[in-house]
Amino acid sequence: MNPSLLLTVLFLGIVSATLKYDQRLDAQWNEWRSKHRRLYGKNEEGWRRTVWEKNVRRIEMHNLEYSQGKHGFTMAMNAFGDMTSEEFRQVMNGFQKHKHKKRGKVFRAPLLLNIPKSVDWREKGYVTPVKNQGQCGSCWAFSATGSLEGQMFKKTGKLVSLSEQNLVDCSHAQGNQGCSGGLMDYAFQYVKENKGLDSEESYPYLAKDCDTCKYKPEFSAANDTGFMDIPPDEKALLKAVVTVGPISVAIDAGHESFMFYRDGIYFEPKCSSESLDHGVLLVGFGSEGDDDFWLVKNSWGPEWGSSGYIKIARNKKNHCGIATAGSYPIV
Repeated sequence: MNPSLLLTVLFLGIVSATLKYDQRLDAQWNEWRSKHRRLYGKNEEGWRRTVWEKNVRRIEMHNLEYSQGKHGFTMAMNAFGDMTSEEFRQVMNGFQKHKHKKRGKVFRAPLLLNIPKSVDWREKGYVTPVKNQGQCGSCWAFSATGSLEGQMFKKTGKLVSLSEQNLVDCSHAQGNQGCSGGLMDYAFQYVKENKGLDSEESYPYLAKDCDTCKYKPEFSAANDTGFMDIPPDEKALLKAVVTVGPISVAIDAGHESFMFYRDGIYFEPKCSSESLDHGVLLVGFGSEGDDDFWLVKNSWGPEWGSSGYIKIARNKKNHCGIATAGSYPIV
């Protein structure tokens, strides 16, 4: 366990031994724990309950402020309710920005391009159902398969779910570290060098690192010849989404507001455009009233956010860094 995380756990253990719980939340706590199948050790339940109550209060306060017009999105309790924000970042967010270097070709949009008011590639059949990475920092793999699934559909007319586990187990040579993080571009490079990527059906997801690579060429369902990096600005990203399809992007998702996002257009004043920690899939864009948004597919299951999706503020100075590290595979 990370030393700072261990200190947090020890501190919470001490705090939970001295604090009393809000008994009004007993039924809600037991329901949440049952729903998410939480079984705690003797000394763990106390501080987990303390963290959960703190998160409940934070969500309630945010939603009260939302009703007062102070926010453009709501929050809700979910499967991350008993995790601290630091623990959450270490377990769930695996995009390794410090390793990110532009190595692909650079995207250039057509000079004469009509930009529609909205795009949703789900409506065109490019996007598989929302997946769940579990407690494994493999977001980069889900982002990579998402954009490759879209490009293969564009080429073949067939939407096939691709194997994240194949990438987790087999792309170490390209620089990825399985559940400890990686980059989408490294995943695309692996597919190119490996001359294929297996289907989800033939190489199912396990949410853990495996010792051996089990890729079988006879089950390969996709390939690429490299990847394209998008210049780091929202105008270029917009043109890429219009002309290409779903795009792999990275964002700063290390905030409690993102952790418990429920619905609406996400805007977090603390969000960074450089400190990126989470790979996701950009599947479209649109507007609600005077507010523009990017439509993003996450990999935390359909119970998170808006059926697994989030709308992130667009034209707000590259909010959360969504345009900083965009790319897609060339097929």
